[in-house]
Amino acid sequence: MGEKEEKSPAGVKYFRLSEIEQQNTFKSTWIIIQHKVYDVTKFLEEHPGGEEVLREQAGGNATESFEDVGHSSDAREMSAAMVIGELHPDDRHKITTPEETPVTTLKDNASWWTNWLIPVLAAAIVTLMYRICISE
Repeated sequence: MGEKEEKSPAGVKYFRLSEIEQQNTFKSTWIIIQHKVYDVTKFLEEHPGGEEVLREQAGGNATESFEDVGHSSDAREMSAAMVIGELHPDDRHKITTPEETPVTTLKDNASWWTNWLIPVLAAAIVTLMYRICISE
């Protein structure tokens, strides 16, 4: 951690992405959720989903995984005690969060109809074959 410690005017400690990525061991496990940096090292063994879940996200962006699980308000309060700082604003573009993920629209995806047409045709053929077999 030879990088100069940086703080915002509000006193928030910033961490560079490269520094966070190095914190992926059993001795030091950090994750990023909504640009906040969490030290979850002491929580590994207590995590209800098992420590493997946190270890998979160690040193990286766990925002999507955290939000997908639908953590309770108690879990969110508990996690607040583990915040040690924030991802440096200059590094935020290097990760994506769920709300930054591009959304594909029907106009963008020219083959959207194949996702519907093929299953409908398959169902129609199976239904037709079933009726033919039953009538004989």
